[in-house]
Amino acid sequence: MTKKHSYAKELVLFCLPLILSGILQQLYSWADAFIVGHAEGELQLAAIGATNSISTFLLNTILGLTLGLSIMAAQEYGKGNIGKLKKILYAYLPVISAVYIVFSVIIMIFAEDILIFMHTPKEILEYSRIYLQTVLIGVLFLWIYNLFAALFRAKGDTKVAFFAVLISSLLNVALDILFVAVLPYGVGGAAFATVLSQFSMTVFIIIYGFFKHKDIISKNVKFDLNVLKEGVSFAMPPALQNSVISAGNLVLQNFMNSFGAVTVLAITTSYRVDSLMLLPIINLGSAIATMVARSKGEKNLQKQRAYIKSGLLVMAAVTGALTVLVFLCGGLFVSFFGVSGDALAEGYQFFRDLSLFYMFFGMATALRSALEGMGDLKYCSFAGVATLVVRIAFSYILKPYCKNRTIAFAEAVAGSYFLCLCL
Repeated sequence: MTKKHSYAKELVLFCLPLILSGILQQLYSWADAFIVGHAEGELQLAAIGATNSISTFLLNTILGLTLGLSIMAAQEYGKGNIGKLKKILYAYLPVISAVYIVFSVIIMIFAEDILIFMHTPKEILEYSRIYLQTVLIGVLFLWIYNLFAALFRAKGDTKVAFFAVLISSLLNVALDILFVAVLPYGVGGAAFATVLSQFSMTVFIIIYGFFKHKDIISKNVKFDLNVLKEGVSFAMPPALQNSVISAGNLVLQNFMNSFGAVTVLAITTSYRVDSLMLLPIINLGSAIATMVARSKGEKNLQKQRAYIKSGLLVMAAVTGALTVLVFLCGGLFVSFFGVSGDALAEGYQFFRDLSLFYMFFGMATALRSALEGMGDLKYCSFAGVATLVVRIAFSYILKPYCKNRTIAFAEAVAGSYFLCLCL
């Protein structure tokens, strides 16, 4: 008797290395925050948090671009067209690298002006400027790493991401201890440790590719303008969505800064924990998108439906478990970073408010990922931007009534709205 194929098991096995690598990637910011918080104090910890929305603006555009290109590559791989993956790599690597170099330099030059415009508290402004200008050096490395990882993921190789991030995370922790706890370099040392670690991650995945994915990395491929143009329809919608959302996060960072340094510390530290809790949701969504895209390339409608159904069931189980964990232990996680007193109390309350809506976000992510895998990236981008508008609007609407709890409630309303758009 032929054993029945388990699509749920396949999705879990596919995304497990991604989840583990995501957890390790969080060690970049977690190690910075933990070591800086304990070695330098809460002001420098708050300074790192105040730069999050700026430094992640470029990172989110990278993730948007590589998401679209990974879906395009997965569809082509499903068709058996491996040569197209080569052309994607050599079309996008030089062009987008140049773009990110220019953007990073511009932001570095105007870093202090941007921070002042965002009403960064004066007592942490200088620390924030130093951290931001240094950490932006690593944006180019992040782009190169994520492009290679996206193409390897389209072929089904997710293990490389885990090993690359494992090496860089261990290096980052060691360098954080050296540059912050041992040597008196403060937030600048933490940022430089992050950059060096990102460089090592990028070098590792390129070397890995030369040995394990020679069918993608080839010296005999020329720049193909037609592939660059074709990839725009896949890459630009999620990239623009992430850019708009990141720009909106700058507005929300400005909104959050108006509550003062204590709330900035509480919420930004809570978001560090929240980003870790959401990794299973986000990476399961990535698995659904990839598998649906490959099935679409194979023109196998039955497999597409099976992956979507199994993905929704697994997502329901995952989000249920995360809700219980975050509701009960959110405050404990925040305290790991040296946060105490009023900031800890605010962080704990933030999680209690937000955790009840994890299920909405998870199911919306599963449905959106299925649509992305089928190639409907434009609607997904529209849904993401519309959700941001709702989130910003409710932040200001609820402020007079909810005060510093407004951010969590606005997130909850936006997550529920997002699910409605994806149904």
